[in-house]
Amino acid sequence: MISKAKHILQDTFGFLEFRKPQEEIIQAVLDGKDCLTIMPTGGGKSICFQIPALIKEGLGLVVSPLIALMKDQVDALRLHGIEAAFINSTQSPQEQAQILQDAKVGRIKLLYCAPERLIGGSQPLLHWLKECTVNLFAIDEAHCISQWGHDFRPEYLDLQQITQAFPEVPIMALTATADQLTRKDIQEKLGLRNPKIFISSFNRGNIRYTIEPKSQSYARLIDFLHQHQNDSGIVYCLSRKSVEDTAEKLKNDGFNALPYHAGLPQEIRKKHQDSFQKDDIQLMVATIAFGMGIDKSNVRFVVHMDLPKNIESYYQETGRAGRDGLPGEALLFYSSNDVRKLQSFIQVEGNPQQSRIQEKKLQQMTDFCEREACRRKYLLNYFGESFPDYCGNCDYCLRTFELIDATENAQKALSAVVRLNENYGMNHVIDFLKGSRSKKIPEWQKKLKTYGIGDHMTKENWQAFFRQLLKDDVLVQNGQDMPILGLTEKSWDILKGKKTYQIKHDKGKEERSDTRNGHMENELFEKLRTTRRKLAEKEQVPPFVVLSDASLTELASYLPQNSHELLGLSGFGKVKVEKYGEDFLRVITAYCLEKQLRTRMHYKQRRNFTNPRKVTDTKKESFDLYQEGKTIEEIANIRSLTANTILTHLAAYVGQGTIPLSRFVDQKTEKLIAKAIAE
Repeated sequence: MISKAKHILQDTFGFLEFRKPQEEIIQAVLDGKDCLTIMPTGGGKSICFQIPALIKEGLGLVVSPLIALMKDQVDALRLHGIEAAFINSTQSPQEQAQILQDAKVGRIKLLYCAPERLIGGSQPLLHWLKECTVNLFAIDEAHCISQWGHDFRPEYLDLQQITQAFPEVPIMALTATADQLTRKDIQEKLGLRNPKIFISSFNRGNIRYTIEPKSQSYARLIDFLHQHQNDSGIVYCLSRKSVEDTAEKLKNDGFNALPYHAGLPQEIRKKHQDSFQKDDIQLMVATIAFGMGIDKSNVRFVVHMDLPKNIESYYQETGRAGRDGLPGEALLFYSSNDVRKLQSFIQVEGNPQQSRIQEKKLQQMTDFCEREACRRKYLLNYFGESFPDYCGNCDYCLRTFELIDATENAQKALSAVVRLNENYGMNHVIDFLKGSRSKKIPEWQKKLKTYGIGDHMTKENWQAFFRQLLKDDVLVQNGQDMPILGLTEKSWDILKGKKTYQIKHDKGKEERSDTRNGHMENELFEKLRTTRRKLAEKEQVPPFVVLSDASLTELASYLPQNSHELLGLSGFGKVKVEKYGEDFLRVITAYCLEKQLRTRMHYKQRRNFTNPRKVTDTKKESFDLYQEGKTIEEIANIRSLTANTILTHLAAYVGQGTIPLSRFVDQKTEKLIAKAIAE
């Protein structure tokens, strides 16, 4: 059975090998087991239920929450030569009847529907399925069934009827984001029978995570978008008004942007979503109402203008970038004011237990934004996955720091807390330090020596400084509803000059090279993108459904010259080669003739993008010492090895992308290396 699965993977979907743990998941379903699959966005969840449905006799039924998602997946399957269909409210009764008849007689292998269509209404699909041979049920976005999840949908609760109606048919629940509480809830609510649980790594190594202060966020957004001129991206805002205002401002500033939120008429939402899917517009400015049904693989960046309510939402929304495996960016603008706004939104009326859970999740989101450490490590630890202290692809790890003496500012801050009798919260103390003329500052406080001694720093800088004092246990917060600042033993040592106080100062950011352009012919890539767009318009599907950006990148890098060579590239199964091969080959061969280039497919066999050099324990020991700040020579002396051996150890981490190449060679040398590889 697995050999047949591999054959379908290569011939139909155009992938050379399974990603871990796709093969194990498929085997479990073929063995008739229920499964709970937690796999990150872009990790290949769909393959896990599509291939078993194609192998087994009968029909695979897929429950999906959104019409747009169903359509995109069905369009993609049909372009691979697979008979698939969906049932939803956009179709006439006659169309639906014909689809059901085709499914009944075996002309359709995969049928998609919404949970309310499967269970609810006067004629639930579940009853009709009794007349068919159903080989599996796949529940996509399964976290929607859990009240502890970030996107609870009551209609998902009715799906527990599946196990009663079809006790012998395996059920696969799939989601990209679920903490332990949500996973347990999914199993119980769906009634999964002794399920096999598969949890893939949550690490999206191709996404760079960046958090910046919210002050001047629109100006910073414009700078960011200028760096992504031809890329697709999503800009998330908290409110409908801010969505419309931001979209309007972006249009006035020359960007191709449209708004999307639940308050817009359905036909407008659909029109805007279609424009984004088809690359007619570059930017979608949206509330969280937009996104769960987006299967667009070439989104290059996601920007949050406001703070998400929890880590799950942030992870899922940022996961919409870089689904094709190419570099993606996640930029979030953070302000403590957002935290205060959200605290009132997350209260669940009549359910104090759920309110407390949501409050805890918001606090964890706040900690993520404020922590001075690797962003990726925090995200992965949140989902129960261990990770080293350095990822090499977040704003913290890409910056270099130096320790600076901040004793004077610390003494000013602590003096203010003392003078105010340890009786006020952070914002009041900061206003006092800055000499605010607000009526909230009593007259007696304005006469104190420390009033106004902190006017040299902005309010935002003081807020960050006070948060650091709290993290370092130099200050504490007492009280629940109105936290007030109090001193510790460390405070008095600093105040009396017995100890200094040092903080990390950001010296600057290391630039990360865009791995998409290693030896790619950029001019050819644009020509191929134009070809793809024409083919997509002809097929009336989004361009990424015809071929992903990752596949275009391989075409523009390895320059295949015939159909046989095309089969060696990602995304090209036999059906797509037959359907589109000639169109793309015509463009590539003409370009190669003009530029006097030859095929580079021999490099494709040598390079391995998915399996970087293996890291062993001895290499990790060298890496850990390097992380502590030791030089190559110092590590060699400590370990009684040669400097060349230590460099070989660290090269494995360069190959993984954990250590930037720029740590070892300058930019000029890096360009020479890239040129040599291309030649």
